[in-house]
Amino acid sequence: MTIRVFLADDQALVRSGFRMLIDSEDDLEVVGEAPDGAETVRALVADPADVVLMDIRMPVMDGVEATRRIVEAQLGTKVLVLTTFDLDEYAFAALKAGASGFMLKDARPADLLNAIRNVAAGDAVVAPSTTRRLLDHVAPTLSPTPGEHDPRLALLTEREREVLLEVAAGSTNAEIAQHLYLAEGTVKTHIGRLLTKLQARDRVGLVLFAYENGLAGR
Repeated sequence: MTIRVFLADDQALVRSGFRMLIDSEDDLEVVGEAPDGAETVRALVADPADVVLMDIRMPVMDGVEATRRIVEAQLGTKVLVLTTFDLDEYAFAALKAGASGFMLKDARPADLLNAIRNVAAGDAVVAPSTTRRLLDHVAPTLSPTPGEHDPRLALLTEREREVLLEVAAGSTNAEIAQHLYLAEGTVKTHIGRLLTKLQARDRVGLVLFAYENGLAGR
């Protein structure tokens, strides 16, 4: 099945380059593009794509607000944010708004194409090391008030808490399995339960939850 991709970037040359790259793949197709967030939202409400490549800094409406509106509209469109800097508060804000991940604009073409496919399949695509650097950078803004934690924490088993901490530390499923002496399939099961109990969209959501509740970044 062909993955339908929308391009949101205020630079026509950038959009043209992405279009040529994406349309060269048999399983990917660019179905629209826009130079700002407002036009992007309007276009996707009228005809949702599977994935939107979202620039952060655009006129009229930036990528963060556009991401928030797309997610709130429940269009089924996944947002993959593109940014120039990996330590970018705007990228973090987009993750908070519901983006499935972010990539640097200078990523290798093959990595970007794989990221689009992974996001379309429901996976987060933020590299663990980059996630950790980004969240460490903004961790002070996430410090919870002493004694105030999300009540969903009480729903977790001790093992699920351990898995959550590993996810927040940027560990892959294979690394979590090794660290906790579990089968990789068991790790996937625990992550699935975490997503359900914490009402998180994806792995990025789990990392944010852990930081917001003082379980990581110390």
